[in-house]
Amino acid sequence: MPTRLFLSSGDLIADRRFDFARDLQLKGDLAAAADLLLQAIELAPGFASAWFTLGEIRERLGERDAAIAAFRKAGIADPDDRHGARLRLMLLGAERLSDMPPAYVRALFDQYAPKFETALVDDLRYRGPALLFKAVLSVRAAIRKPAFFKRAIDLGCGTGLAATAFAGEVDEFIGVDLSPRMIERARAGGLYAELEVIEMVQGLRGRGDASADLILAAVAMVYLADLAPVLGETRRVLTAGGLVAFTVETHDGEGVILGEGLRYAHAASYVRSRLAAAGLALALLEDLSARNEDNAPVPGLVVVAEKT
Repeated sequence: MPTRLFLSSGDLIADRRFDFARDLQLKGDLAAAADLLLQAIELAPGFASAWFTLGEIRERLGERDAAIAAFRKAGIADPDDRHGARLRLMLLGAERLSDMPPAYVRALFDQYAPKFETALVDDLRYRGPALLFKAVLSVRAAIRKPAFFKRAIDLGCGTGLAATAFAGEVDEFIGVDLSPRMIERARAGGLYAELEVIEMVQGLRGRGDASADLILAAVAMVYLADLAPVLGETRRVLTAGGLVAFTVETHDGEGVILGEGLRYAHAASYVRSRLAAAGLALALLEDLSARNEDNAPVPGLVVVAEKT
């Protein structure tokens, strides 16, 4: 995973106390770490990184109310919420489920970019693009159509792993991603005719009606709580007979939950209902895991739907 985000307080002494506190936190001395963080916050009351880390420590100590208060302070100190304090509040049940702060996703993947492929593929056994490729081939074969596409849009394109998997079947690839550093790495691969730094729903809104015949989201949907906006725009942008193929993480209940790994998990029934509401015909839904975590497959779904 990426290096931990740090936002300086602007006060050298406060920053040093934060560094000492992090060392103590990593060594397991949580009480001493909390004391040092409080000292840092006293010197710099708007120190977002200190408030966020204090929230983590309070949570680990079982002090739920104090953790919530600290995460709220972190959010106030950094309104863009680059640490993801709101996500931690969701996990604690102190905030309703909603989409992730864009600045958090951007910061996460900007940090992740230099070692993204190594960490995801080698460490987490990521297989999302290969699963989507096999699924799209299967859907096309079932209706006796070739799996060739004039234009594909790769949502949350990252470094270009999905484009690599589909390179032989797509004439022109367009990639969109929130992370400028991911886009830089995708551009270096030379597979995309166009790349744009933008949130994926906004990226689709900038595209014309019936302007793509394939839309992929190999890993992006796990960062959206509500799939309705992206699926609605997907239907508009797809040509008749065009496909959308994506992976999600899933769970045995209903609706959408936020997992401990800070990714959303969508129940199969939820995915079906959102596709139907968007006017997309489900062509394939399989229980397949796109990645591992803690050396075990994360429950997931591979989904392909068609604009009829």
